[in-house]
Amino acid sequence: MAGLGVPNLFKIHKAMKANGVVGINGRNLDFVFAHNPRRFYPVVDDKVTTKHLAIDAGVPVPKMLAVLEYQGHFDRLKKVAADNSEFVIKPARGSGGGGILVIGGATAKGLRKASGAFLPWEDVRFHANNIFSGMFSLGGGSDRILVEERLRPHPVFDKLAFKGVPDLRLIVFRGVPIMAMLRLPTSLSDGRANLHLGGIGAGVDMATGLTTKGVCFNKPVERHPDFDTPIGGVEVPNWSAAVDTALKLGQTLDLGYIGVDLVVDETHGPTMLELNARPGISIQIANGCGLGHRLSRVAGLDSVPEDLEARRALAETIWAET
Repeated sequence: MAGLGVPNLFKIHKAMKANGVVGINGRNLDFVFAHNPRRFYPVVDDKVTTKHLAIDAGVPVPKMLAVLEYQGHFDRLKKVAADNSEFVIKPARGSGGGGILVIGGATAKGLRKASGAFLPWEDVRFHANNIFSGMFSLGGGSDRILVEERLRPHPVFDKLAFKGVPDLRLIVFRGVPIMAMLRLPTSLSDGRANLHLGGIGAGVDMATGLTTKGVCFNKPVERHPDFDTPIGGVEVPNWSAAVDTALKLGQTLDLGYIGVDLVVDETHGPTMLELNARPGISIQIANGCGLGHRLSRVAGLDSVPEDLEARRALAETIWAET
């Protein structure tokens, strides 16, 4: 921004506001703080608790293989590895994808990550101890480990996700899904679908489920760097069911502004990974569209329909208007 001068900065700010771009302060003050009472954060901050909530709401989730509460439970992980060649290790209270290991193979000597890297058991134990100590958890403090089945993404993503699982992020406000993006793993992100690690964010047209444009580290990308396949024009499988899942979860929670993260599984269809009470704003860059106009439209409603179909119809109207 150096050298732009005050008049140009003013023009940029004015253009961003006109296009409905929401900044981090606006997100926090107007939506996170205003619509997400802190007493309800533990429901979404702990992945084990979130999983049970989703099950009660009739939303598919990955099968839970084990929960490790402390270091003495490490042998449970070895038992999981003996019975399952593929699985995922997660901090229960992790943030931003930190601490997650996607395992693609297990031997008596250790685990092989989906990216191909091998981890001897002593390295796995070291990593587990870091999770228990709270290295990856929100706000620090001790944590526990969730071990769950590894999902198999729909084949349409075979040339769009490098040795990992792509996920779908939907922003839901007052129970109404308003924007979505597909997050695609790359070799740079070590097979994880996290934008800050080098994954790709692809905007999704809410009405059609078609990807629009892509970004990586906030720079436009048109093709996946590992496969040279186009990012735009891909139809997200089971798109209607994915929207329905977001609608159900938005109705179930006592939080008004959330990010719903799904995987379109080859067998189970849209499957919930986790929920986020503080979803990021980079989804606007991926879509080339600000959140502000849709958020304002929903915020101005006196009430939101409880009925799922009526709320979907409302959402479709808002997508078309904005």
